[in-house]
Amino acid sequence: MALSESHDLLVDAEWRGATIGELIHAQTKAFATQARLSMSGPMIMLQPNAVQYLGIAFHELATNSVKHGALSRHDGRVEVEWTVMPAADGSDGFRLVWRELDGPLVDENTRRGFGTVVLKRVTPQALSGTGRLEFDRSGITWTLEAPLHFVQMSMTGIAAD
Repeated sequence: MALSESHDLLVDAEWRGATIGELIHAQTKAFATQARLSMSGPMIMLQPNAVQYLGIAFHELATNSVKHGALSRHDGRVEVEWTVMPAADGSDGFRLVWRELDGPLVDENTRRGFGTVVLKRVTPQALSGTGRLEFDRSGITWTLEAPLHFVQMSMTGIAAD
């Protein structure tokens, strides 16, 4: 399902990518959670590889949040923030944080399935980055950091319509 939603976005854009907001909306719309989801960050057009792997991660996060996390409670909510920041080597880095608020306490020891592998290894490695999953009293926080050039669509060679 996650790949299908991501591919639909890419096909509609003739494989030119998708924005982070479009991708998050596409991956969470089935859960009817838009009113409890806030997003903020600069406009970034994701390259197709990033759309696919981030799409899988967002789908896992939303699914688990609805079943076990903040979105399983009436007053629970999710904040997604992303930013571009200077990296240690002088290039630009990308940082995204998915934070659940007002959810139930999640036991880190019982949450080690496919989603954990996607969030800690598969998605970060596909983007040459790192992923960190933290368990807090009000829900989980997933942080992804990667070189921007592995995430953002290159603007060179793209002609304006």
